[in-house]
Amino acid sequence: MPAKTAVRSAPRGLVRGDAPRAGFDWRRIAYHTLVSRALDDLEEATNRNRSGVPREHQVLYQFSARGHDMAQVILGSLLTGRHDGVGAYYRSRPLLLSLGLSIADAHGSPLGRSGGFSDGRDIGVVCNLPRPGQGASVLPMAGDVGGQYTPAAGWAQNIVYHRDTLQDDGYAFAMSVALGGDASVATNGFWAALTMATTLSLPMLFYIEDNDLGISVRGDMQTPGGDIARNLASFTNLHVLSGDGCDPHEAAGLLQQGVEHVRGGNGPALVRLTVPRLSSHSGPDNQKGYRSEAEIADDLARDPLPRLRDYLVPAVMSAPEWSALEAEVSRDVTAAVEAARARPMPDPTIVHRHVFAEPGEEDAAMGGMRQAERAALGGTDVPAEDGDLLRFAEAIRRTLRHELAVNDRVVVFGEDVGRKGGVHLVTEGLQKQFGAQRVFDTSLSEEGIIGRAVALAIGGLVPVAEIQFRKYADPAAEQLNNCGTMRWRTANRFAAPIVVRMPGGFGKDVGDPWHSLSDEVRFAHAYGWQVAMPSNAADAVGLLRAAMRSPNPTIFFEHRSLLMTGDGSARYPGDEYVLPFGRGSVLRAGSAATLVTWGAMVHRCREAVERVGADIELIDMRTVSPWDRALVLQSVEKTGRCLVVHEDNLTAGFGAEIAATVAEDAFWYLDAPVRRLAPRDIPVPYHTDLLDAVVPTVDAIAADLVTLITT
Repeated sequence: MPAKTAVRSAPRGLVRGDAPRAGFDWRRIAYHTLVSRALDDLEEATNRNRSGVPREHQVLYQFSARGHDMAQVILGSLLTGRHDGVGAYYRSRPLLLSLGLSIADAHGSPLGRSGGFSDGRDIGVVCNLPRPGQGASVLPMAGDVGGQYTPAAGWAQNIVYHRDTLQDDGYAFAMSVALGGDASVATNGFWAALTMATTLSLPMLFYIEDNDLGISVRGDMQTPGGDIARNLASFTNLHVLSGDGCDPHEAAGLLQQGVEHVRGGNGPALVRLTVPRLSSHSGPDNQKGYRSEAEIADDLARDPLPRLRDYLVPAVMSAPEWSALEAEVSRDVTAAVEAARARPMPDPTIVHRHVFAEPGEEDAAMGGMRQAERAALGGTDVPAEDGDLLRFAEAIRRTLRHELAVNDRVVVFGEDVGRKGGVHLVTEGLQKQFGAQRVFDTSLSEEGIIGRAVALAIGGLVPVAEIQFRKYADPAAEQLNNCGTMRWRTANRFAAPIVVRMPGGFGKDVGDPWHSLSDEVRFAHAYGWQVAMPSNAADAVGLLRAAMRSPNPTIFFEHRSLLMTGDGSARYPGDEYVLPFGRGSVLRAGSAATLVTWGAMVHRCREAVERVGADIELIDMRTVSPWDRALVLQSVEKTGRCLVVHEDNLTAGFGAEIAATVAEDAFWYLDAPVRRLAPRDIPVPYHTDLLDAVVPTVDAIAADLVTLITT
C-alpha cells in the first residue's frame, strides 16, 4: 500500500536558499507565469477603468488567477504525456497557457471574439484544449463548481482501458489531473471522483489549490478543519502531499512527487498547495466587503511571483536576463492582445450550429468514434422477418451482446450491472462473457456514472451507462447538461456521444414517486440530447444500436412495464438492424382521427382503438428528440383530428409541443381542437387504484377518442 506523505509548509516570507530543482525548464515556467499575470493585470485594469474603454474590450466574466499562477504553470510543465488529460475550472488559465493555449486565444475568448475555444458561446474562463494524441488535453470545463472531477476520473479509467484492454502502449504512463479550489472539495463531484480513483487505483492526480476562500466563505466551512489533505490522510490507496504553493522549490518538489507517483503505477495522489487569492473572486466581486485590510495585505505578502524571481535570479538567470524576459512577455502579450481585439465578433447567423453533430463535420470534434469507424460497422434499416420472438429486456441484452462482440470500444456499466446483471436483469451474463473491464459495476453515484461516461466518450470509447431508474438521474443533472451542451459550447471542438439507459414509468400493477417517473420532457428540453422511447423489442434493438453508433448523446428510455411483462415482445430484427432517430411508425392506418403516443402507452392506445372500433390512425413516435413532425402533420392533414396520449405530466409535457405544432402548422386542416390525455400534475402513486386514477388507462383513452371523433 502506498505510504502517506505529508510535507510541512515552509514558513511564510522565507526565501529558500536551495538551488533550483533540476529537470524543470524554469525559464519557460517564468515566461508563462509572467504572461498569465500580465493578462490578469490587463483585464482587471480594463474592467476597473471603464471610462473611455470600449465595451468590446472588456471581459464581462473576469476571473483572475493571480497567486494561483506559478504552481499551475509548474504542474503544466510536468504534463508531458501524449494522452494526459486534465479536468480544470475557471481559474485555470495559467495551466492552459503552459500546455499550449495561445496568448491570443487566452485573451480573445474571454472577450467573446470569434474563434478560440468557444467562438463566443461560453464564458471566457470556461476553457478547453483538444490535443488528441499530441499532448495533454484539457477537457471542456463547466460553469458549475466541482463538475471537473468525475470526468477527470473517467479520463483516468479511459487511460487504463486503452492501456490494458486495447493493449495500446502509448497510454503506458499517461495520467489524468483534476484541478480544483479548496471550496470544491465540498461537492458531490469531488467525493465521487475520489471514490472512483481510490477503489479502482486509477492513474489520477488531484491538485487542490487552497486559498481558504469560496468566494467569501472560509475553508473551514467547506471541509472540517480547513485542510482536505489532513482529513484524507487515512484514505486507503491515496498518496497525500501538502505544502506551500507560493514557494517555487517546495511546490515543484511536491507536484513532481505526485506526478511521479501516479505515472509509476502506484495509484492516485492528492497534492494540496496553499496559495493566496490576490484579487476579488471575480470582476463584479469586491473582497473588501468580507476581508480585512490585514488579510488582504497578508496575501499580497505571499505573492509567488517575487519569490519565483528570487528563486531564479541569479541561480538560473541574471537580473538583466530576467528583465529581458519581462520585456519579451510584454511584447508578446501586447501583440497577442492587439490580435485578439482585432478578431471579428462571433457570427450570430451560425449560433444555432453544432447543437447536434452535422454531416461531414463530426470528426472535427474530439470524442466518439470517427465517421469511418461508424460506417465500418455497417447496418440496415430493413428488419429481418424471421427472427426469434423476444421480450423487451432480452432484445436489449442481445443488442448489447452483439455490439460488445463486434466493437471492442463498447463498455457497459452502472450500479449492479456487472455480477448481478442489472436490477431488471437486462445485462445478465454479459460480464461473464466479456469480462469485468468491459461490463462493470460502479459505486453508488449517478454523477460519477455520467461524468465517467463523458470522459470515456471523449477518449474514443462507446460508453453505455445505466441509471437504475429515471428519478435516480437527478443527482447527475449537471453532468447530463454539460454532456449535452458540449459540442455546441466548444464550437465543435469536443463531443461526448454517450448512451444512458434509463428505466422508468409505471411497473406491472405498481407505481411510486421514485421508480415510476417518466419525465421524458426534461430530456426533450435538454440541449443536444437524442431521446428514444421504444414501445417494442424490435424498435428497442434498432434504436439502441443507432444510439451506440451515433455521434450524439442519447437517453434510451426503457419502460418498466415493458421490462416486467410480455408487452412489447417482437421478432428480433437482426444484428444489423439500425432504426434512425426521428422516424415514427404508423401502427394502424385510418382517416377518422390521429392518435399519437409513445412508450408503454402505445399498447394501451392500441387496445383503446380496437375497443372503439373507429377508423383511427395510430402513430408510435418511437423518439421524442428528434420527433417525426412530418409524419404527424401528414396524418392530421388527412384525418382533421388529433389526440396525443402520454405518461408524463400534462402541463408542459411533450404532448403540448406536438399539439402546438399541429395547431400552428395544420390549423386549416383541423375539424376539432387538438386534445391531450396525460397524468394530472402530481407524482406517480403506489397503490393500483390510485395509479389508474392518474396514468391514462384504456378506458380513459377510449373515452377521449369517442369525444374527439364525435366533436
